[in-house]
Amino acid sequence: MNTPWEVVVDRYLDGTISADELAELNARLAADGDARREFAQWLNVDSALAAIAAGEGAAGEGSDASYEPIASPVRTRRPYAFSTTPLRLALAASLLLSAAGTWWWFTGRTTATVAKEAGAAEFAVGTALGRRRHRIEVGTIELVTALGARVVIEAPAEFRFESARRLQMVRGRLSAEVPPEAKGFTVVTPAGEAVDLGTRFGVDVPASGAAEIHVFEGEVVAALPGSTARQSLRGGDALALQQGAGAPRELRSGAFIQRQELPELTAGLAAGQRARSEAALAALAKDPALVALLDFETGQGPPGNPADPGEFRTAQGRWPGSRAPEFVSVGDHLKLDVGENRAYPQLTLAAWVRLDRLGAPYQSLLHTDGWNRVPGQVHWMVTRTATMRLALSRNTMAPGSEETEHPDSRTSVVEEQGRWMHLAVTYDSETGRVRFYLNGRFDKESRQAIAHPARLGPAQIGNWDRQDRKLSGRVDELLVLGRTLSDDEVRALFEAGNPYR
Repeated sequence: MNTPWEVVVDRYLDGTISADELAELNARLAADGDARREFAQWLNVDSALAAIAAGEGAAGEGSDASYEPIASPVRTRRPYAFSTTPLRLALAASLLLSAAGTWWWFTGRTTATVAKEAGAAEFAVGTALGRRRHRIEVGTIELVTALGARVVIEAPAEFRFESARRLQMVRGRLSAEVPPEAKGFTVVTPAGEAVDLGTRFGVDVPASGAAEIHVFEGEVVAALPGSTARQSLRGGDALALQQGAGAPRELRSGAFIQRQELPELTAGLAAGQRARSEAALAALAKDPALVALLDFETGQGPPGNPADPGEFRTAQGRWPGSRAPEFVSVGDHLKLDVGENRAYPQLTLAAWVRLDRLGAPYQSLLHTDGWNRVPGQVHWMVTRTATMRLALSRNTMAPGSEETEHPDSRTSVVEEQGRWMHLAVTYDSETGRVRFYLNGRFDKESRQAIAHPARLGPAQIGNWDRQDRKLSGRVDELLVLGRTLSDDEVRALFEAGNPYR
């Protein structure tokens, strides 16, 4: 069968089966005695539950009689959702022997259980979720469905389980790991469905714009609205769900919190990392050399509060309920104005960054606007080779120092993709030194023969010229300091703000 067996049976019982799927079902039943016995068992349980819901007696036993083709079901929708696994069947059979008053169990029964939470106190570990709509405003949770699928949902989100096999995602972002026994697990969005065929995948339903499916591993079938056609997606594929057809997207695997990351986030919160981070920011706010410290929490835009702050989404930052600008499309950017067009002989740039993807060819962290006009204009980025770069207009490298035109770090950030990482660089125009840091560790020093003072002013985070520079990911904090931090200070800044333990 092209469609998973359990999915076809569920759709038959729901009354939503298509003509092609009904033909598949009949072919399977005609050829497979075991399938006929399973199907009869499901029908018995389904009929019994319907009878109890209607206040009638239980249905009779099923049998493996000679096969006659089945017709499309009369019912358009069951008054309940029921999973078709043997465990659930056995449980249902025992419950059917109980009084009809136990019907409440079926309508409010557990579809999933909270396995982990980070900053989402209302979803305590062990909480059983039924079929009502849930909202998660802060934090992140991991759910385990009754069939064994593991789903991580990041705030802000709104969702509802239709059954243990079907999750309706109204808004928000999730990642899912689906074992073989939960094959057919489906995420329903306002713009279509993602039907799992045994895989790891993510679904993003933004507040505005098309819902997207991102397949990390395995295969997912996309059911598009307004069309009977289905599109198969495999590992590395991504698709925007649009009316009648899907539009390919770049895979943004790092945009989704995976369940392996959740215990680290939980441990960081338990260790008091958020309080340490806030204390470190408060200390930096008093530094006489502070040029800008953007935490994006006020909702009033960057310094200068320009009339057009740019194009970007707002997502959760490192801490539950915090805010971070998120850059997705090529033209996404955030405008700011820092430094009052002054020249700075010394400079430190630091930021917490979560990159969804790399390459293409630069990830722009901070680009000032006057590159071709004024010496010392600052461009800070991650290159196509996944190393950090600090480029200042009309600076030159010291002879024989390195092969690149501008100072680059040594260590690739590939291993940190899809995680919060701390990037920092210091610059001293008097000595020509550029020093790079990754997650608090000194990485590399470069020297420049011509080193103009750094010039700051109007700038952008994200896409600089809408052509060859972009940013795919989130920026949680951006520090601009008119002096060079020492190695110890950079390490302390990382350790205080690290969300993981």
